[in-house]
Amino acid sequence: MSDIFREVDEDLRRDRAEHVFKTYGAYMIAAAVVLVAGTGGYTAWRSWQQSKQQQNTAALVTAIAQTAQGPEKGVEALAAYAGTADARMAALAQFNAAALLLRQNKPAEAATVYDGIAGNGSVDPVYRDLATLLGAMQRVETGDPAQLTAKLQPLTAETSPWRFTARELTAVLAARTGDKDKARGLFQQLADDQQAPSGVRSRAADLASLYGKT
Repeated sequence: MSDIFREVDEDLRRDRAEHVFKTYGAYMIAAAVVLVAGTGGYTAWRSWQQSKQQQNTAALVTAIAQTAQGPEKGVEALAAYAGTADARMAALAQFNAAALLLRQNKPAEAATVYDGIAGNGSVDPVYRDLATLLGAMQRVETGDPAQLTAKLQPLTAETSPWRFTARELTAVLAARTGDKDKARGLFQQLADDQQAPSGVRSRAADLASLYGKT
């Protein structure tokens, strides 16, 4: 009797399986196809991304290499590259172009390039802040102190990786306006800040002492 019940039970399980497959089989096959295609598609996408990144990097290196023909050629090549590259790679090209302009003693033009990076919302905020800092640095002796100080103010926050240089520039701008007390106070704060780089602390201590005597 047990054999008969076993056979009946197996027949019932087989009938249920056939019923499930007939009802949902198409969906199960479709799901399997999507899974396989999705896995293959993701792998292909990753491969395409890596290939594209390698091509972009090679193109940037080629543009930088144009510097060997002179800074002007390098700036032109980097500007052309930045016009077609994604935001991150374009920013790298622009930083390099600005450095070449500074080598040619063209701080105003370099500052304009930095402004372009700083104003590009597609660029990582930390690099936009760096561009703001470098742009202000090129104008620290000629730009409007109030405007530059306002631009630098967010960069002086404790959370900013550029805070020490931003604070140093803010102190220099205060001295430019004749506010020696503010300049001395800012320099002294930098001199006393153990987290600040040693070079910044040393400079700040000297300038705090200088403005404290005048």
